[in-house]
Amino acid sequence: MAKVVGLRCRECGRDYPVEPLHVCEFCFGPLEVIYDYEEIKKTISREKIERGPKSLWRYIDLLPVERPRVGLSAGFTPLKRAKKLGEVLGLKNLYIKDDSVNHPTLSFKDRVVSVAISKAIEFGFDTAACASTGNLANSVASHCAQAGLNCYVFIPANLETQKIFGSLVFNPTVVAVEGTYDDVNRLCSEIANDLGWAFVNINIRPFYAEGSKTLAFEVVEQLGWRAPDAVVVPAASGSLYTKIWKGLKELKEVGLIDSVSTRMYGAQAEGCSPIAQAWKEGRDFIKPVRPNTIAKSIAIGNPADGIYALQTTRESGGDWETATDEEIVEGIKLLAETEGIFTETAGGTTVAVLKKLVERGLIDPEELVVAYITGNGYKTLEVLEGHMKEPVRIKASLKDFKDKVLARV
Repeated sequence: MAKVVGLRCRECGRDYPVEPLHVCEFCFGPLEVIYDYEEIKKTISREKIERGPKSLWRYIDLLPVERPRVGLSAGFTPLKRAKKLGEVLGLKNLYIKDDSVNHPTLSFKDRVVSVAISKAIEFGFDTAACASTGNLANSVASHCAQAGLNCYVFIPANLETQKIFGSLVFNPTVVAVEGTYDDVNRLCSEIANDLGWAFVNINIRPFYAEGSKTLAFEVVEQLGWRAPDAVVVPAASGSLYTKIWKGLKELKEVGLIDSVSTRMYGAQAEGCSPIAQAWKEGRDFIKPVRPNTIAKSIAIGNPADGIYALQTTRESGGDWETATDEEIVEGIKLLAETEGIFTETAGGTTVAVLKKLVERGLIDPEELVVAYITGNGYKTLEVLEGHMKEPVRIKASLKDFKDKVLARV
């Protein structure tokens, strides 16, 4: 592909061809896709994008695949003006980027998996797999079913029931590993090396990660080709956070917007916040932690892109904040009650952290702010047990309704 130069190590800068590789063989740094932006400039335009499909594939000029093979309706999710939530928080120009309704499996992972499986097919793989905290497993299972690929998904054994069923329904082989996500990931790295399967977040990771940029592309286009003043992004490995920043800079690089002055704010659960801890302590390295939080979808104790997330924060002038499990549940409820959006724990973390950032005075009430909601609340129903009103039980009579329901109003 003329638009893709190759892969490059993010540490030593050594170049590699476009192959299913993810680690530099000299310094063991991660590899990243490198584009020929001058070549892309020759064909890309706002008008071309706006004429494109109502999916993430309208941005194919900035993605590392020749043509989409799966996920043809993924992406291009709503950007909602959140007036009621903004009033509660004291923000006049708050927007919610709502990937809780992404297709087909109701999380932002449908973006990265669409790109990863399309690339795996280009490479000629017949088996795809992943290490996952749930949402990725759902998406890989669905996209493999679409593509007719053999599928194996590896998850921590204590994952939420809804997410386990959300993978099993597509008939992959689901492997529940006793241990944390980091234990699962280590095992999958061994399997990938031994069996040569397409692990979307291991040997296909450089291509997979590029799908996250579309969350930046869409927000800018939906805002009338303007970059927001600030964004709040939930972080697990840190990949989504760094790729949204990369996407914003790419739009400027190819001339689709004039400037980027967006501040990147990262959101983590207090019970698994290795990146936020490093930022608050002024470190440029990550200390792995053992996750202890209800926010399992972002519970990665040893984040692969942690140090690059810290670099992104410094470059953008942003910050990090954390939320307790109780605050996460309150964030879920607040978003639902004000905007009618039901998010999972990662989105609850985003809302809770946004509230704290405003309270700290880091976000001005007049600024244009986007909060990223990355998954659907119907996948993590159990976290709300004991935190909701009970139904009012009545007999099938008008009198009972008036006595037990209306009398309480």
